[in-house]
Amino acid sequence: MNRSIEIFEEAQKVIPGGVNSPVRAFKSVGMSPIFVQRAKGSKVFDVDGNVYVDYIGSWGPLILGHASDIVSEGIMAFINNGTSYGLPTEIEVDIAKLISEAYPSMEMVRMVNSGTEATMSALRVARGYTNRNKILKFEGCYHGHSDSLLVKSGSGTLTYGIPTSAGVPQKVVEDTLVSEFNNIEKLEEVFNNNKGEIAAVIVEPVPGNMGVIAPKVEFLEALRRITKEEGTLLIFDEVITGFRMAYGGAQEVYNIEPDMTCLGKIIGGGLPVGAYGGKKEIMEMIAPLGNVYQAGTLSGNPIAVKMGYNTLTYLKENKEIYQQLEDKAIVLEKAFQENIKAVGINATVNRVKSMLTVFFSDGIVDSYEKASQSDTTLYGKYFKGMLEEGILLPPAQFEGMFLSTAHSDDDLEKTILANKKVLENIIR
Repeated sequence: MNRSIEIFEEAQKVIPGGVNSPVRAFKSVGMSPIFVQRAKGSKVFDVDGNVYVDYIGSWGPLILGHASDIVSEGIMAFINNGTSYGLPTEIEVDIAKLISEAYPSMEMVRMVNSGTEATMSALRVARGYTNRNKILKFEGCYHGHSDSLLVKSGSGTLTYGIPTSAGVPQKVVEDTLVSEFNNIEKLEEVFNNNKGEIAAVIVEPVPGNMGVIAPKVEFLEALRRITKEEGTLLIFDEVITGFRMAYGGAQEVYNIEPDMTCLGKIIGGGLPVGAYGGKKEIMEMIAPLGNVYQAGTLSGNPIAVKMGYNTLTYLKENKEIYQQLEDKAIVLEKAFQENIKAVGINATVNRVKSMLTVFFSDGIVDSYEKASQSDTTLYGKYFKGMLEEGILLPPAQFEGMFLSTAHSDDDLEKTILANKKVLENIIR
């Protein structure tokens, strides 16, 4: 028995499912998880001595790779000065300024500890600001595990929220509406059916939690137009895309300015950090200025914020990184497509900037409905095969691959060769 399996057996005795976040259990790919011992650059090393080229990257934050000296520079001085005070620090102001400069829509910023906290808090502010209760989200877009956002629509139709988790009362989600991403007609329908009642629309401008799905620009533009007409706040959940697609995120790439933005992942440099922000008049609703309450003992933790500040400062000074990351992703995308065609397997590759997903399905995947038609059993076989070749992919069909500056040409070549070999093996 290998060490990862031994640890997993012990973990299941004291941790629900043996993991502290469900996707880590590797259930979607039909195997036990690997347990990581350490990581550096583009590589992850497990407790059994295996080395993998890593395309998870802690689900996106590690844009400069694992254990980056750039990210950790000066961190020991912060640790030696104390780890948490429950009082304000200057570094919190510094990172807020950086964020506001990069995202003009975020005139004021509030730091929190996770993406879930950011989205949950932003919606509370939106409801307080508009004095409305209903919110609209899109099927397949994940915004964290707060109660009001754990909902979906039934069979692609517009419905009131149906909880997708036990423990979420129906009454909590009855004001959560769900529509179909990239579908303007259904967007218009839901607004027509709820005139003057929708406080906010929250959306991943590029969904990354049903696999990577490219938005139709006209859909995002319609979303901005309709929300303005209806007095509804538009919230961009850029927890994944923020500082990854571009320094100014998806809103820079698509030239759309939301009313509020939620960030996470990269702004913590690998430590737990989140943030939400928006127009000054909206953010002034938050205590201690306004009557919308939100607080957090560890919010703006100086060590986490220092890691994020180092990351953002480097990205600001080296924006050519974004083109370099996309170039690497294009190499993988084109080679994967060529391998798929050569092997003759039903699969497609979605890529947006430096994020990719290989879907085992036919045709264009541009919605949750189409993503959900993917062959997850085949993906499980693909995942296992790639792992055996030393390539660590997301252990679930509906997640994305993330490129970092640490991924070398040799890493890409190894990945492409493994992709061809594994595709050939799984159709035999």
